[in-house]
Amino acid sequence: MADVLPLVEARLRGALGEPDARAAVTFLGTDRIEVLRFTDGDVVRYATLGMSAQPMSDPTAMLADPVKGPRAELVISVRAGLADTDKVLRPLAVLAASPQVEGVVVAPGASLDVGEPLWPGAPFTSVLVAEPGGLVEDLELEEPLDPVHFLPLLPMTPNEAAWKRVHGAQALQERWLTNGTDLRDPSRKSVPLE
Repeated sequence: MADVLPLVEARLRGALGEPDARAAVTFLGTDRIEVLRFTDGDVVRYATLGMSAQPMSDPTAMLADPVKGPRAELVISVRAGLADTDKVLRPLAVLAASPQVEGVVVAPGASLDVGEPLWPGAPFTSVLVAEPGGLVEDLELEEPLDPVHFLPLLPMTPNEAAWKRVHGAQALQERWLTNGTDLRDPSRKSVPLE
């Protein structure tokens, strides 16, 4: 089996350019998670590298399959210079480690909560996992491995997260679209939810 991570990093570089910074976090009992920072004009993107090394497995399964199962990395995009968003590295690594630590399968439509601001002063403690395939194309791997999906994360305020639990991810995304919400604004206010 080929090592997945060099292929994942090559795909990230091909889509986002050369990273201008990288940091690594290791949690007890988990593989190392790196977070790469890519700057593109006034937008900064942070992408995980390491989450896709192992497939995510169903938490109800008796044994985790070491080969089959969904694989993913996380990507979050914010406007540069408006907040100390580099502090998102640790929360992002925590989210990327959650399949190993908590046995969750991260998929589009899911909410992920870190229980603290994503960066200092951020009005967001959670994110909505969006559909893959836009910014970074899926990475096909040799059979029988599942492809790696690059899942965009959309920061949510606590009110938006609560509203999403009741009305669903699609309804929240439509609300954002209708209101012209700049999801890359690191200090944006909650979308009107009335």
